[in-house]
Amino acid sequence: MINIVLFGKPGAGKGTQAEFLKEKYNLTHLSTGDIFRFNLKNDTELGKKARVFMDNGELVPCEVTTAMLIDEVNKHPESAGFLFDGYPRTLDQAEALDKFLPTIGSSVTATIALEADDEILVARLLERGKTSGRPDDQDEEKIRVRYQEYNEKTAPLIGYYKEQNKFHAVNGIGTIEEITERLTSVIDNL
Repeated sequence: MINIVLFGKPGAGKGTQAEFLKEKYNLTHLSTGDIFRFNLKNDTELGKKARVFMDNGELVPCEVTTAMLIDEVNKHPESAGFLFDGYPRTLDQAEALDKFLPTIGSSVTATIALEADDEILVARLLERGKTSGRPDDQDEEKIRVRYQEYNEKTAPLIGYYKEQNKFHAVNGIGTIEEITERLTSVIDNL
């Protein structure tokens, strides 16, 4: 089983790249954003809790996010592997994932970070916000709060995964095809 953690700031292209990677490597794509939207749309208890944080441009607490993720993983017991898109985002979540995966006989294979300049990403999100309907993509101030949260809480994951020899950085600027090629090069050499 191969399990890839794909991370980067909001707007870095995780969702776009995950679509290609899941097909190429036969992985189950678990997008935290999609999982949140499902729970929000269906007004689940976890969705109600998450809504408060998301509407303020904040990261959803570990316990809520982890509960949603575990529910989703458990829906795919026959999966050949998972592509985690947007999870973990904090050290607590990384530790929770490292505790959970062995219960299904697995572990994180590698983490890959899509790296890009904040100004380019802000422009991407504002553009996406014109059609996505997501309030957190339509307000530059909220976007920057999300980046500040990322820098404070997610950036430490680099060191966590480097210590495990599982961290790989990829330039997230370029055409979709160029970025996909960079990602597949990393995965093919694991």
